[in-house]
Amino acid sequence: MLALSRSSGLLRAALRQHLTQRANISAKPAKHHISTGEHVVTMLAMFVTILVPSGWILNNLENYKKRP
Repeated sequence: MLALSRSSGLLRAALRQHLTQRANISAKPAKHHISTGEHVVTMLAMFVTILVPSGWILNNLENYKKRP
C-alpha cells in the first residue's frame, strides 16, 4: 500500500503543470543595418578561429603520434 501511495505521488508531481515565462521575441526588422563588409569580417574571424587550430592539429598529427 505504501508503494502505491508513493508512486501516485510521483505521478501527480509529473502531471502538475509548471508555469514558465515566455521570451520577448520581436518580429521587427533590425535597428542597425550591418554592411556587407562587416559580414565578411565577422565570417572571416569565425572561420579563422575555428579552422586554423583544426588545421594546425591535422597538419601536425604525425608529430603528435611520434612523441616518445
